[in-house]
Amino acid sequence: MSANTPKFCFVVHPLSLDDVARYEPGAKGKGAPIVRKIMEWMPPWNAVHVTGVRTPDGRETEGWFVSAPLLPEQMMEFPREEVYARILRAIEIGVEMGAEIAGLGAFTAVVGDGGVTIAERSPIPVTTGNSLTIAAGVQSFFRGADEMGIDPAASTAVVVGATGSIGAACVRLIAPRVGHVILVARNATRLAKFHEQIAPELPCESSFTTDISAAVRRAQLILTATSSTQDVIEPEDLQTGSVVCELSLPHDVSRRVATERPDVLVTEGGNMVVPGAPYFERVREPGSEFDLNLPPRTALACMSETMVLALENRLEPFTLGRGIDVRKVMEIDDMAKRCGFTLAGMRSFDTAVTAERIAQIREAADARRRVLAS
Repeated sequence: MSANTPKFCFVVHPLSLDDVARYEPGAKGKGAPIVRKIMEWMPPWNAVHVTGVRTPDGRETEGWFVSAPLLPEQMMEFPREEVYARILRAIEIGVEMGAEIAGLGAFTAVVGDGGVTIAERSPIPVTTGNSLTIAAGVQSFFRGADEMGIDPAASTAVVVGATGSIGAACVRLIAPRVGHVILVARNATRLAKFHEQIAPELPCESSFTTDISAAVRRAQLILTATSSTQDVIEPEDLQTGSVVCELSLPHDVSRRVATERPDVLVTEGGNMVVPGAPYFERVREPGSEFDLNLPPRTALACMSETMVLALENRLEPFTLGRGIDVRKVMEIDDMAKRCGFTLAGMRSFDTAVTAERIAQIREAADARRRVLAS
């Protein structure tokens, strides 16, 4: 790789106590209180070296995943300046390795003002990756509808987390293709104000509520984009044969759905197949591959946005803050396609959703409809 090839770094962190062991195998078997305490003082560290990312026309990039080791609840509870300091130190480690653009993963993109303050203080441009997450998520959302035989134009869709940076853009992109869209968020005042602002420009009927359960019960298509650390979608609320597309990490959908509702399709919306032969190598254990908990050659869309910007030599703060321009979503989607990134296969609760599995879900939905009808 030439010295002029743009490089990237991406700030990561564990999403749960079980997830900690993926980053630091030495944590396996230790009790939760000890792990939490260790993470309070553990400094950021270079976790993964990414190589082999190569476009069809021969452009390459390499980068590093740098850990800012706090759990989601710690990110939200700790003093904001302390969290900012950890994220910025992680970016500085990336810069020391040669990174020229940084991406913010999971809650590092949520805490505070959606990356704006981090970008102002960072030595290199910063992106949250939310634009490509939205593009991939909306494609996954409608792919799920197609697989389940749902006509979006005759359906009600729900966007949970509608006032967030990802959710608000998803509302705009979903509305032209559905019959009715219900906006859901926790803050009633902000939600009402957002709906008042956006309703005149939506080409379908729209409504809003803070009652997630009530909204989900009315919908055939559900998209979640929250920053919750708790389950927000429960099995008893879902319609027969409905589709839930998750853009959130940690997951928004209760694990009970997997066992109690075999008639419902749940899909993770923000995964991309990376072009070339990407290799994610543990920095501390050379020759050992880091487990992204994804299929081979697959990365989160937010990670992929950072790679795309490096490959395109667009070293700029592409996606920041709470308001995301839909035109930027279209632009990064075009750039990703040009670089050879494609939408990954469907996954649900960390396992692949095969054609056979979809057939089983549809059969279970038909059987449940017959029971309900009788």
